[in-house]
Amino acid sequence: MSATMIIRDLIAEKIVSALDIAQEQGLLPVVPIPRKKLVERPQNSSHGDFATSVCLKLARSMQMDPLEIADRVKQLIHAGDFLAGVDVVRPGFINFRLEEKWVRGQIATILRAGDQYGNADGSREERIQVEFVSVNPTGPLHVGHARGAILGSTLAAVLSAAGYEVVKEYYINDAGSQMDAFYQSLEVRYREALGQSVSMPTEGYHGKYLFEIGEELAQTKGESLLSPDNQCAVSELASWGLARMLEEIRDDLGRVGVEFDVWFSERSLYERDVYNHVMEQLRLRGHLTNREGATWFASTNLGEDKDNVLIRRTGAPTYFASDAAYHYDKFLVRGFDHVVNIWGADHQGHISRLKAVLLALGIDPNRLTVLVSQMVMLRREGKVVRVSKRTGEIITLRELVDEVGADACRYFFLARSPEAQMEFDMDLAVSRSQENPVYYIQYAYARAASILRTASEQGLPSESAAVQLLSSNEEMDLVKKMLALPEIVDSISSTLEPHHLPYYTLELATAFHWFYDRCRVITEDQELSKARICLVTAARTVLGRCLRLMGMTAPDRM
Repeated sequence: MSATMIIRDLIAEKIVSALDIAQEQGLLPVVPIPRKKLVERPQNSSHGDFATSVCLKLARSMQMDPLEIADRVKQLIHAGDFLAGVDVVRPGFINFRLEEKWVRGQIATILRAGDQYGNADGSREERIQVEFVSVNPTGPLHVGHARGAILGSTLAAVLSAAGYEVVKEYYINDAGSQMDAFYQSLEVRYREALGQSVSMPTEGYHGKYLFEIGEELAQTKGESLLSPDNQCAVSELASWGLARMLEEIRDDLGRVGVEFDVWFSERSLYERDVYNHVMEQLRLRGHLTNREGATWFASTNLGEDKDNVLIRRTGAPTYFASDAAYHYDKFLVRGFDHVVNIWGADHQGHISRLKAVLLALGIDPNRLTVLVSQMVMLRREGKVVRVSKRTGEIITLRELVDEVGADACRYFFLARSPEAQMEFDMDLAVSRSQENPVYYIQYAYARAASILRTASEQGLPSESAAVQLLSSNEEMDLVKKMLALPEIVDSISSTLEPHHLPYYTLELATAFHWFYDRCRVITEDQELSKARICLVTAARTVLGRCLRLMGMTAPDRM
């Protein structure tokens, strides 16, 4: 059995096999057997390491006492190998205890796996695209964007660890009215930087960042973008402005360790004729109607509450039209098996109609998952922080990272499920105390590293350690907690809920600190010391793996 084997699934296989045999032998009535989520971890460890309530769930369909079902199933599940015991308890639970000798033996397999520990055995054929952030390049990223960025990058890392081929993508909204307004606003600030007096258009952007960019453009280009009759070379200005904003977005994302494999241009959908092809496909399939001078997607025919405009009376496509073409490109041009979009709360109403247009295009809507990231509220000194100290405007991602650090940003944004609104405690994020989970976890890693440095200085290697000397509850609990990482990776890859990873990592750090406080590692007993050094090495490996999956640093010293 490899270190990345998921113990939960091995026990589930034993349960299903026992139920199948019991039905074949006539010991139990033949009814459908649930084959998912059969095994859980009891909240009280005295009840065992794993448990199943499947017998309670089968009682009605089998018309039997769940305790009697459990007794018959238990007879067909043999202890041994990795199981020390199988017990039936009222009203019909089956509890499982791991064999401690086997548990201790897994320390070596963790160490062999090293930085690959927790990864799935082998790869999966499914190609998954994770698209996130995708903010219009019209201004700096703010703290709300940060939550989706960190969620997406962590989810992609876990999916990769689970064996999927993953592509991280940023969709550049470089077409449409918002970009036109940005270019017009930039032209105003550019001219002002050259000493001209120009009025801002009604739909213009008024942020102070545009003054800085306008000044930079003037310094870079001088008056070269202006013709003798004072006309501006808009296409060159637009190209420079777009590149400049994308450069800033990349830099801001890099500050929190977020990188993309693909930066996809919305304009390419029109340049490659994907947009026209999709509109034609919808027309041929009978999903378009024309009224009020506009072209509508007849989404009510597919169960939606209302139809939606695809092409305005002006002939300009709506955001919905571009999104339809973009997702056609994802599924039918580039061939992704599954797509995960991470959107802000203001896009929630868009999900249903997008899935409807996928159905209209012959694409299974279940191949698209949309995770909605809710709003973030910052608190400092117990008060809500609404605006930047520097500019008096909305707080940017860059400012937050400068104040609390990238690791705190990543952990705190991950630690809540995306659909829950969250409060970010900026004071807690910078505190060096056990109350700060970032400090607490990283200190566990640094403490392990310190122990191993001391052991090395004293010439105490961990090779050939007699790990069977490890017997205390603290030691066994730490190993068992480490063995849960493959299960966490697999579970997140199925549920797409990466907030379980920071919770698990905090529990692992707690188990390590508990062990450290009660079990002296380097003692006069050299063999026991070597065994505990081996355990510490494994703990550092798993803690480091968790930190890196979350995109956080693993400091050797603190």
